Amino acid sequence: HYDSAFYENLVNRIRSVFDNAAITTDVMVGFAGEDDFDFKQSADFVKHIGFARAHVFAYSRRAGTKAHDMKSQVDQSTKAARSKEMIKICDDAALAFHKSQIGKTVEVLFETFDNNKYYEGYTKNYTKVKVETPLDIQNKIMNVTITDAFVSHCLGKIEQ
Repeated sequence: HYDSAFYENLVNRIRSVFDNAAITTDVMVGFAGEDDFDFKQSADFVKHIGFARAHVFAYSRRAGTKAHDMKSQVDQSTKAARSKEMIKICDDAALAFHKSQIGKTVEVLFETFDNNKYYEGYTKNYTKVKVETPLDIQNKIMNVTITDAFVSHCLGKIEQ
């Protein structure tokens, strides 16, 4: 049981002790009773926090729950529109976070090769990084300088 002020304080405390923290979350839209003002507050909060990644989903009624019988259910088209808008906000935040990684040299544990071009791995803060290399680096930790950023991942260059 917490509110947005508690959550924001917690995020700020994490960021004060963990350099380059990647904060992630789940965001539900369209819960029973959510009006335009509530949604705007949620959207503004998500923008303010600047999540590195977020999973957005629309509330769906479940029989036997208190929320199932609540009045003021949000209609499907409104939930879909709010979900689309929140995904855009979260994607913008993810891209901004990934862009903030450009120029940093970080350790990456490479786990997979996409059988096409890139090895994929994760940094200590769980940022996905892809590199193109002729070396077999699967299951290896490599120093990588981040060179480019996208919503879903960063590109990098292995440092020798």
